[in-house]
Amino acid sequence: MRERTNEEWLAALRGPEREEAVADLRALIVRGLKAAFGGRVRGLETTTEDFAQDALIRVLGNLDSFRGESRFTTWAQKVAIRVAYTELRRRRWQDVSLQEIAEPATLADRTPTPERETARKTMVETLQHFISEELTERQRAALVAVMFEEMPLEEVARRMETNRNALYKLLHDARKKLKKRIEAEGLSPRDVLEALGEE
Repeated sequence: MRERTNEEWLAALRGPEREEAVADLRALIVRGLKAAFGGRVRGLETTTEDFAQDALIRVLGNLDSFRGESRFTTWAQKVAIRVAYTELRRRRWQDVSLQEIAEPATLADRTPTPERETARKTMVETLQHFISEELTERQRAALVAVMFEEMPLEEVARRMETNRNALYKLLHDARKKLKKRIEAEGLSPRDVLEALGEE
């Protein structure tokens, strides 16, 4: 693979040398992904090829967003690693339904300590009660998936057949409702976080 400057990469990927440049870029991305994920991903060989193809499409579709603040190859590798991480997170959740994670049990204590167990348990039950009473089914599913189960936004949006902007709005409205109810009960968001051990 020949060395290219940033300008040479961009010119080659847009010009008559495109086929050779794309092949070189793909090889570079595959090598970088293997280095980044080596030993940490099952079936790495097949997975890397898939990730590289997705990353290549993303890089080629976003050439105009490359600002030249780093080497082109460094930028392309960062794009590839982001694509791979997003896909790995999505795969982690592919067999879990929103219905399953929206069950009240999902808010169970994760790291209870003896002295805080009662306060945490009470606060979890209180939050479950608020979520159940104040939120619509759609808000509940989105909030639990994103906030408590840490499912990627893209995956939640896909499953709910919506887009990121609509999901942000749904989550924003759900948080506002919960905050209002929490305050109406004489609690503050800080009280909730402290009881749950988040602060």
